Amino acid sequence: MDLQEFARGVFDSQPFSQFIGAQLTEMGATSAEIRIPIADNLKQQHGFVHGGVISYIADNSITFAGGLALGGNALTSEFKINYLKPAVGDVLVGRSSAKSVGKRQAVCQCEIYVVTDGQEKLCAIAQGTVVPSGS
Repeated sequence: MDLQEFARGVFDSQPFSQFIGAQLTEMGATSAEIRIPIADNLKQQHGFVHGGVISYIADNSITFAGGLALGGNALTSEFKINYLKPAVGDVLVGRSSAKSVGKRQAVCQCEIYVVTDGQEKLCAIAQGTVVPSGS
């Protein structure tokens, strides 16, 4: 089984990801990158990207990095996020990598950037645990 092709199929079948315009842009053996063009419907009342969107990109990129590292279907068991600064810009980018991989779990970290005029600014950091889904 080609894991990257499998991951692409899983991502493409996620209705919520499609709804918010997310794109799985890069994958490695233990890493994943997701991008979301920032649109007005993804912002909160102050004009910042909503924290739920930032959490989504952290959670989903963590799960894909962990799933690739574990060799297949995976689920997030837990994750935490630290919001560092408001996300205001053109594109949101979540880059995750597995930092520790065992038989039953992968612990992953994610850095979330907001891109404005080609310049990236770190706006959040997350860490999570991914487990095989068993399906």
